[in-house]
Amino acid sequence: MARDLTKRRTERELAPALGFKATLRFWWGQLTSMRTALVLLFCLAVAAIPGSIVPQRSISPIKVENFIDANPELGRFYDTIGMFDVFTSPWFSAIYLLLFVSLIGCIVPRVQVYLRALRAEPVKVPARLTRLPAHRVGAIPVDVDGDPEDPAEMLRWAEKWLRKRRYRVAVRDRELSAERGYLREAGNLVFHLSLILVLVGVAIGSLYGYRGTAVVVVGQGFSNTVTQYDDLTSGGRFSSTDLAPFAIKVNSFEAEYETGPVQTGAARVFRANVTVTDTPGATPHDEVLEVNHPLTIGGTEVHLLGHGYAPKVTVRDAAGNIAWSGPVVFLPQDGNFTSAGAVKAVDARPERLAFQGFFLPSGDVEVYGPTSQFPGLLRPQLVLNAWYGPPRTETGVAENVYSLDTRGLTQLMENGEPFRMYLSPGQTVELPEGKGSVTFDGVEQWVQLQISRTPALPLTAVGIGLAVTGLSFSLFVRPRRLWVRIRDEQVEIAGLDRADARHGLEDEVAELAAVVCDEQPGVAHPSVERGRDAGDEADVAEATADAYGDDRVDDSRVDAENK
Repeated sequence: MARDLTKRRTERELAPALGFKATLRFWWGQLTSMRTALVLLFCLAVAAIPGSIVPQRSISPIKVENFIDANPELGRFYDTIGMFDVFTSPWFSAIYLLLFVSLIGCIVPRVQVYLRALRAEPVKVPARLTRLPAHRVGAIPVDVDGDPEDPAEMLRWAEKWLRKRRYRVAVRDRELSAERGYLREAGNLVFHLSLILVLVGVAIGSLYGYRGTAVVVVGQGFSNTVTQYDDLTSGGRFSSTDLAPFAIKVNSFEAEYETGPVQTGAARVFRANVTVTDTPGATPHDEVLEVNHPLTIGGTEVHLLGHGYAPKVTVRDAAGNIAWSGPVVFLPQDGNFTSAGAVKAVDARPERLAFQGFFLPSGDVEVYGPTSQFPGLLRPQLVLNAWYGPPRTETGVAENVYSLDTRGLTQLMENGEPFRMYLSPGQTVELPEGKGSVTFDGVEQWVQLQISRTPALPLTAVGIGLAVTGLSFSLFVRPRRLWVRIRDEQVEIAGLDRADARHGLEDEVAELAAVVCDEQPGVAHPSVERGRDAGDEADVAEATADAYGDDRVDDSRVDAENK
């Protein structure tokens, strides 16, 4: 043991040090190995997790500022390491680029090896066919006169049979080599190439694409500008000038629900009739927008995501002046469109007014409380609580228009209880203490539009399609080799599968043996033996390695060549 350790230590001391080029070649081989590509793919998935947990500046800058205000030290640390801009940070970009380079460096050598394999003839017949997992040994058949059959003719029988089964065949003297399944490696290469296409497509889409939503009340319109979006998610290279200059006006919205005893209230029809102006000055044209049937306007897709109700409310202040008038978007809370929202009359004087509550398209507050019983407008009701407070100086800080921040406000009371209004369309309620009045004028509907553009989506789709195709080739194509050798008075036939978990090899070898030895007209039928000569596992492994040959594509060998 001590002598062996001393010998290995001496060998390491005598081994020459790697030069600069050799060192670069070594690290390039490490980077372009399939093992490294898988590790980088895993690292990319892990690195994307913070982007879905920590608020991102490109998506919600207000949430980022609020996070920093609430957690000053942690927020500054996150900002320093790029946690608020994960997908454009240097470390995420480095992983992405390394994965890209690793895949390219892995694919190029494999393509070269594969092209050499396509040009090369099937590998020569191994020395010991009887050591292979599936083989047959038989005697050369004789004709009706008792003469041995011509070996060349026997090989022609085998060649014809093999070519019908899409084998590539090479005949050398009294030996025949056949191989099929080249598309399996082509499938592997196509799969790896598809990963590159997907990475490129995702990168372009992430950098230049955008997606946003906007709530549009029926009768109103949407112009594709940044200020019209309720929320907007964009890539690092996105600019407001990239928005296509179109406009959409929502003319009407149709919603139909099941009224029968089965699935009562289930949606049956959602359809918005809109007018689209593709560019400023262009002729408007009418379109129909439905769920799962988006509009495509100059490469931008417009989807119909949802809808709801917007009660029209008029608020008058203590002086009788209109402080607010118009539809207010209420957000659905359940399948029957019990909707919550807030009405803010910030211009009311001498005190500003605010209201929070529910809109019920089909409600009966006296019996069921503030809950809708059906999604359609059968009995609309508006239930509101009232708040008041001193006028507030505008700060320019954005706030949620769908909920009410009651800080600095006092709830309006009546007889020691919170004042609550129950309004039907056309009804007006006077506020206590002469604060003003609220009128429920009617109901409009609103639709939620999703506007998105993914520049390289077709490229990504092609990559995914190629990935499925390549994976199918890898899973279902059977790479297999068959050999026939005729010498003296004996015929040897053997086969070898070049992939694990394959079936049918024994049957195919038996069929080939029958073609060569048993089924020719006018030929006697010699016995064909099945089995393996005595030998240990080392002999079998050596014969199998010999049968694989040195000029074929092998994943582990390609990785070794890359290094």
